[in-house]
Amino acid sequence: MAEAEKDNLAEVEIRYDRVLYMTKTEAAKPAAQQKACYTGLPSGDILGLARELTEMDTSVNIKITEDNSMLLYILSFLPVLLLMFLFFRKAGGGMLGNIGASKAKVYMEKKTGVTFQDVAGQDEAKESLQEIIDFLHNPQKYTEIGAKLPKGALLVGSPGTGKTLLAKAVAGEANVPFFSISGSDFVEMFVGVGASRVRDLFQQAAKVAPCIIFIDEIDAVGRSRDSRYGGNSEHEQTLNQLLGEIDGFDSSKGIVCLAATNRPEILDKALLRAGRFDRQIIVDRPNLQGRLDTLKVHTKKIRLAEDVDLRKIAQATAGAVGADLANLVNEAALRAVRKGRKAVNQEDLLVSFETVIAGTEKKNTVLSDTEKRIVAYHEVGHALVAALEKHSQPVSKITIVPHTSGALGYTMQMPEEEKYLKTSAELLTELRTLVGGRAAEELVFSVQTTGAANDIQRATALARNMVTLYGMSDALGLMAPATVSNQYLSDQTYLDCSQETSALVDKEVQKLLGACYSEAKKLLSDNRSLLDEISLHLLAKETITGDEMMAFINPPKAEEATEE
Repeated sequence: MAEAEKDNLAEVEIRYDRVLYMTKTEAAKPAAQQKACYTGLPSGDILGLARELTEMDTSVNIKITEDNSMLLYILSFLPVLLLMFLFFRKAGGGMLGNIGASKAKVYMEKKTGVTFQDVAGQDEAKESLQEIIDFLHNPQKYTEIGAKLPKGALLVGSPGTGKTLLAKAVAGEANVPFFSISGSDFVEMFVGVGASRVRDLFQQAAKVAPCIIFIDEIDAVGRSRDSRYGGNSEHEQTLNQLLGEIDGFDSSKGIVCLAATNRPEILDKALLRAGRFDRQIIVDRPNLQGRLDTLKVHTKKIRLAEDVDLRKIAQATAGAVGADLANLVNEAALRAVRKGRKAVNQEDLLVSFETVIAGTEKKNTVLSDTEKRIVAYHEVGHALVAALEKHSQPVSKITIVPHTSGALGYTMQMPEEEKYLKTSAELLTELRTLVGGRAAEELVFSVQTTGAANDIQRATALARNMVTLYGMSDALGLMAPATVSNQYLSDQTYLDCSQETSALVDKEVQKLLGACYSEAKKLLSDNRSLLDEISLHLLAKETITGDEMMAFINPPKAEEATEE
């Protein structure tokens, strides 16, 4: 304003945040030498400043520049808005119309193609589910007597036991629509989307009832609501909506909600109460007959040779689940093709079983003579202890061929019968067998090698279970200071006791392992000649059968040998 009062202004440009001006002195100079000055907007009033300059009757050229900052601000966000538009369009089939729609896929019976004939080894589970199928076919039988079918059934079991397959088989047997969705499909980053999808799922089911809703891995959405470590509003809203929908639908219309999990201990208690998922169906590991039936199902489309004995394979695969057996049969078929055969024989099945537990043979691994001798004595140490003990499983094979699992050799034992209980004598025999390899190393070579690492880990775990879970310790008696954390995913346990008890557990485990090791070493020392003979035979052949080993322990009599 001082230059304006002197009438020394030639040009003024008023912007939204500043005033640019040029004096007459500068304007008189050549264009290359002119310098403009600027100052802050005195009052923030653009029009008021222009009016004031005009009233001073100056010959200044006044220019007002419009404020376009808001337009630039909006333009800077256009890429973000465009990306959000494309995301919502892909997620919901429109802008925001279907983002909360259910992702459940509807399977009809002709699409699942699975019936109870395709599910073997789960007779108890099928019997429990048969009632649901009968209700969907003939609901009047139950409504006439006043009975109500449970709204939900929870399939619980280890991975690979066939929970999802059973649910599909129920839909196939009942010939009703089958809604299948994973628990993780409900939960999204946006709060409220999961609850919306639950509502949409049950609305779809109500339109086509009778039908079956199957929620796989329900622990993803049904985890217990625990506020100790902070809550998740999206998770809790989804779970609350699921609980409300299960309560809300009428089971007489033929809507059955099935779910599967291998972590039932973490599910919310409200989900398991009566009136919701109140029926738990255990899908357990199959027994001997169940494994045999499962192998028959998986070999229906496999061309088998005449020498195939599926019962022997079922005996050798104790503890295997349906998925393991399916993988075993497929590996055997692949091996038969690699060998150029038209049918799968018994050897293919046995080798495939060994491949699953030990990996394939490593043909390029070359052990030195000293290492081969140590490995041979190590494996024969296991086998000889097992053969000389009373309560042990028969040895079926011994090999010192390295495998891809990291084993430089292994000893395979095949049970003669299915057993559901083990006595303390049998467990002690198992411990002595496990440490027999290390005992042979020290007895013959006076060394300790890394080859016994897996044996020691398994022996330690077994001894700890004997002390903490099975009540087989004199010091602790019937006390069980350990708890199994998850019986279907792993057998890991955690101690729930004082530090003194924990220290006592460690001492008892060491005592138990030490006693078994001393007994195994003494047993091998007393039979040193057998240990040497069998080990030399194994070194020469690299792989021997249990019968070959037993021929050294129980040689045929002279008369029998002459007759032969």
